[in-house]
Amino acid sequence: METRLLGRTLRAVSVVGQGCWQFGGDWGNVSDDDARAVLHAAADAGVTFFDTADVYGDGHSEELVGAFLRERSDDSFFVATKLGRRADPFVTETYTRENLRAWTERSRRNLGVDMIDLTQLHCPPTPVYSTESVFDALDEMVDDGWIRNYGVSVETVDEALTALERPGLASIQIILNVFRRKPLEQVLPAAKAAGVGIIARVPLASGLLTGRFAEDTTFEASDHRTYNRQGEAFDQGETFSGVPYDVGVAAAREFVDLVPEGVTPAQFALRWILAQDGVSAVIPGASRADQAAANAAAADVLPPTVEQLAALEDLYDRHIRAHVHDRW
Repeated sequence: METRLLGRTLRAVSVVGQGCWQFGGDWGNVSDDDARAVLHAAADAGVTFFDTADVYGDGHSEELVGAFLRERSDDSFFVATKLGRRADPFVTETYTRENLRAWTERSRRNLGVDMIDLTQLHCPPTPVYSTESVFDALDEMVDDGWIRNYGVSVETVDEALTALERPGLASIQIILNVFRRKPLEQVLPAAKAAGVGIIARVPLASGLLTGRFAEDTTFEASDHRTYNRQGEAFDQGETFSGVPYDVGVAAAREFVDLVPEGVTPAQFALRWILAQDGVSAVIPGASRADQAAANAAAADVLPPTVEQLAALEDLYDRHIRAHVHDRW
C-alpha cells in the first residue's frame, strides 16, 4: 500500500484509509461482527489510517476501533476521530474549552488511548473556524499530551480556506469525489502550499459511484440515504454529495461506461481522487470485509488517463455542476 505524509502530522498513512461512520448507524444495520471483520480486512490489505467520530453510534464506533487497536497492537496504525457534533445546543458558544476537553477525554476513553493521533472539529457552525478560543483550546490539548494533532472537517470550500489560516492545523477533511470537484480549484493547492493534509471523504458519493443503484433502489429507514436527501438531519451535501438522487443515478451510468476493464467503478472513483495533487488519503466506508479489501486494492489501480480525466470533467459539467458547485 502506498503511503503519503498526512500534512503537518508528519506521519505517513496509507493512501486508502478506512472510514468508520457506518459502524455507528446512519447506513442501515452493520453488526459488530461485520464491523470487526471490516477493520481487520482493511488492515490485512495494508490500510493504516482509520477515521471515526465521537457521535458515530454515540461513541460505539470509537469503541470498536479501540478494541481493534488492542487486538492488532500495531504501531503503524493512525487513528483520527472528530469532536463537536455533540454540542447541545449546536451553536458556536457551545464550543468552549471545557466542552472541547470533555469531548476529547471521552474519545480517549472510548479508543483506549492516552493520546489521540488526530482529532478534528466535526463540521461545526461556520463561525467556529474563526473563533480564536477554540483553536487555543486545541493547542492546549496538544501541549498537555491529550492529542498529537488537530484538523478540521468542513462542509464548504470557504470553511476550509478559513481554517487554513490556523498555524497549528494539520489536516482538512472535505468531500471530494467525481461528483464534487470544487475543492480542486482552491482548497487543494492552498493546503499543499501550507503543508496541510487533505483527507477526502464521501468518496463514492454515498454509493452512487459504485454504479449499483437504480431510480427505484430503496434504503433502510435508519439509513441517511433515506432520511437526509433534503438535508433534514444534517448537511444535505453529506448524502449523495448533494446531488439529486435521480440525477446522480443517471450520471453514474455514464461514469460506469468510462471504467476500464478489470477495475470496479468504486476502485476507479477512489483512484481518481488519489490522482489529484495534494490528496493525502481517501476514506471510503465499508459494511463487509470484501468491500474493505476491494477498496484498499484501488491503490494499485493505474491512474486515469488524460482522456478519461477529460471525459469525467465533461460528465460533471453536463450533469452535476449546476446542482452542487455553487453550494459547497
